[in-house]
Amino acid sequence: MNSISRRQPSFIVSLIPLVVLIAGLISIVVFLGADAVQRISHGVLLIAAAVSTGIALLYCRRPMRAMVTGMRKSATQILPTLPILLMIATVAATWMLSGVVPTLISYGLRLLEPKAFLITTCATCAVISVLSGSSWTTIATIGVAFMGIGTVWGYNPAWTAGAIISGAYFGDKVSPLSDTTVLASSACGVNLFTHIRYLMWTSVPAMVVALIVFGIAGFFTDINTGAQSNLMIGQLSQIFNLTPWCLIIPAATVALIVLRLNTALTLAISTVMGIIGIFLFQPSVLSALEATTNPTFITHVATVVKLLLTETSLSTGSELLDSLVSTGGMEGMLPTIYLILSAMIFGGALMGSGMLSTITHSVTRRLRKSSSTVMSTVGTGLMLNACTGDQYLSIILNGNLYRNLYRRNGLEPRLLSRSIEDSTSVTSVLIPWNSCGLTQSAVLGVATLHYLPYCIFNLASPLFTLVFAWVGFRIRSVTHRPVPVSR
Repeated sequence: MNSISRRQPSFIVSLIPLVVLIAGLISIVVFLGADAVQRISHGVLLIAAAVSTGIALLYCRRPMRAMVTGMRKSATQILPTLPILLMIATVAATWMLSGVVPTLISYGLRLLEPKAFLITTCATCAVISVLSGSSWTTIATIGVAFMGIGTVWGYNPAWTAGAIISGAYFGDKVSPLSDTTVLASSACGVNLFTHIRYLMWTSVPAMVVALIVFGIAGFFTDINTGAQSNLMIGQLSQIFNLTPWCLIIPAATVALIVLRLNTALTLAISTVMGIIGIFLFQPSVLSALEATTNPTFITHVATVVKLLLTETSLSTGSELLDSLVSTGGMEGMLPTIYLILSAMIFGGALMGSGMLSTITHSVTRRLRKSSSTVMSTVGTGLMLNACTGDQYLSIILNGNLYRNLYRRNGLEPRLLSRSIEDSTSVTSVLIPWNSCGLTQSAVLGVATLHYLPYCIFNLASPLFTLVFAWVGFRIRSVTHRPVPVSR
C-alpha cells in the first residue's frame, strides 16, 4: 500500500488512545488505589499503544513497519538512562549497608533542628543539585538519608519526599551543569546563561513559596524528638559502626560531581566505594547477611553481589528500623524499568501513527497572543511528559513544535526555553509513569500520587510562568524575519 492512500488521523481520532489511557488509570486509582498505579499501569500503557497501533493500521492505513520503527526509536531514547537507574539502585544498597546512610541519619538527628527539617532538607538538596547538575543523583544519595531522618521524627513521608524533590529539581533546573537545562536552551537556540538568568524570574519565587510552605508545615508538625531520636541512634549504633570515616564516601562522591565526571561513572565509583566501606566499616553487618558460620572470601563476594542484585533486609527487632535499612538492589528497580519502556512504546505509537503531531498542530495553529502561546507551550509540555514518558523527548519535541511559532508571534526564544523547562523538567517527576516519577518513587519509597501535592516548587513553577505570561511581566516583543504559517 503506497503512501498516497494514507490518512492523517483527525484530532478526535488522535484523542482516542489518550482517552483509553486516562480512563484506565482512573479505573486503577478508583478500584485499586493510588499505590497500584505504578505496579500495573504498564498494562494500561500497552493497551493504549495497541489501540493507537490498531487505528494507525486500519484507519490511517500506515504500514506496520512505520509503527515498529516509531516504537523502537522511542524506546531507544531511554536506553542510556537504564544503566543509571541500575547504578542508583546499587548506590542506595551499598550506602545503606556500608553505614553511610545510617551515619548521616545519626548526625542529622543530633544536629538538625526538627521544626526546620523540611526547609533544611529542601535547601540542602537544592545546593547539592546545583553542584551536581543532577536531581537524580541528589535524591538517590542525600535524599535517602533525609527520608530516614524524617521518618524517625514522625514527618509524613510524602512531605519529606516533596521537600527533597522540590530542592533537587530547583537546583537541577538552574544549574549550568544540568543536562535538561542545556538541552532546553540549545533546543530553542538560546545562550545557556541567558536561559538560566531568565529562569530565575519564575524559579526563585516558586522556591520562596516552597520554603514558606515547608516552614509552616514543619512548625505545625508534631515531632518525635528526644527519646525517639535517642532510641533510633542507639539502635543504629548496635547494628552499624557509626564512624565519621563513613562520610569519606559521600565526600568523595561530591568531589567527583564537582569535577563533572560522567553521571553513570560517578555512581559506579560511588558503588565501589560503598562495597569497600562494607568490608572496612561494617564486617558485623556482612556477617549477619551470611548464612554460614565460617565465611570465606568467596562467601563475602557472593553476599555483596547478592545485595547489589536483590532485596536485602536486616532483622533488628524494630519495624521502623527494618524498613529504614532494607534495600531493593537492581531487582527492585526492574518494575520501574518495565514501566518506563511501556511508556516509551506508547509514546512511539503516538508519534509513528501521526496522532501526536495532529494534536499539537491543532492546538498551536491559531495562537497569536503571548499569554495563550505560553499557556499552550506549558500544556503541551505536560501532555508530552504524559504521552512520551520521558522529559528529554518532551523538551526536544516542544522546542521543535513552537520555535517557529514564537518567531512568527514576535516572542523571544528565551521565553520559549523557560516555558519548556517550567513545564517539562519540573513536572516530569509528578507523572507516575514518566521515567522521573517512576525513579524517584522507587528510590524514596513513596508513591508518585502521594508525594505530588507536596512538591510545592514543582507545582508553583509552571503557575508562575503562566501568571507572568498573563500579566506580561518581563516579556517583550522582538522582530524576527517572517516565518510562513503552516496550513
